[in-house]
Amino acid sequence: MTFPIHRPRRLRRNEALRRLVRETRLTADGLIYPMFVCTGTKVRKEVGSMPGVHQQSADQIVEECREVESLGLSAVILFGLPESKDPRGQSSLHAQGVVQRAIEAIRKANLNLLVITDVCLCEYTDHGHCGVIENGEIGNDATLEILAEQALSHARAGADIVAPSDMMDGRVAAIRGKLDANKFENIAILAYAAKYCSGFYGPFREAAQSAPQFGDRRSYQMDPANAREALKEVALDLEESADIVMVKPALPYLDIVRQVRDKFDVPVGAYNVSGEYAMVKAAAQKGWIDEQRVVLEILTGIHRAGADLILTYHAKDAARWLKK
Repeated sequence: MTFPIHRPRRLRRNEALRRLVRETRLTADGLIYPMFVCTGTKVRKEVGSMPGVHQQSADQIVEECREVESLGLSAVILFGLPESKDPRGQSSLHAQGVVQRAIEAIRKANLNLLVITDVCLCEYTDHGHCGVIENGEIGNDATLEILAEQALSHARAGADIVAPSDMMDGRVAAIRGKLDANKFENIAILAYAAKYCSGFYGPFREAAQSAPQFGDRRSYQMDPANAREALKEVALDLEESADIVMVKPALPYLDIVRQVRDKFDVPVGAYNVSGEYAMVKAAAQKGWIDEQRVVLEILTGIHRAGADLILTYHAKDAARWLKK
């Protein structure tokens, strides 16, 4: 009987060997934890479709950020739930807005965390769309100045990175210009460069109270069938001075993550979104899957596809598991 010369199983024989030759190494350093900030004090309300995720007032955000820091995570991203909404999302610009106050509270706590802020209008408009309405449509250019002012207000409050998620054309250039004109040239931009119009955002819209009141977002978020267009969107954002580009969602678009990674020599992010999180949590609660094993496999897959950083609601749990 002839035995094979090549035996890949030699390097799988025990955990020490598997660790030695492991190609993709997932660490807490590359995970970013999303958080939802609301008004008030001592508010901490769990999101029904996202077990373990909460809408929280700034004081509670700080307490959870202490936990995030202790777990070795390096960054959080903040989404705001304002007290009032209007057609133009004006509350997103206020120096005492929900996100701005949360940034300042985190800064005062002297936490060793990067603070990233979502820049968009959907959480602040009474119609739930990511831009202002003009003649029944989402007005692109009319939205840019508001987004730029929002980013500037976040920078003034102490944000390290601003992350436009609206998918308006030209938003990165508008934000970069506004920041630079006000001497915030060192504030980085993480662009949601390839953000698809996805059914996986449902739980987020509950968490952020941002469901559109009419229509949908297909006129500005990307068609799930398109791949080449994603590369065009990324190229345009980089032309406009984006520092980091991101694909959203992650799991149905791992091919896009890989194509972006191969084509562009910049940091690449992926957003492991709310629907992806909720499916895992629901299956785990039913006892159908091993949550720890599945989560780490998912995050490893996203990282293996080419994502340098991953926004994920699993971040805290994953950081704990990775310490074991």
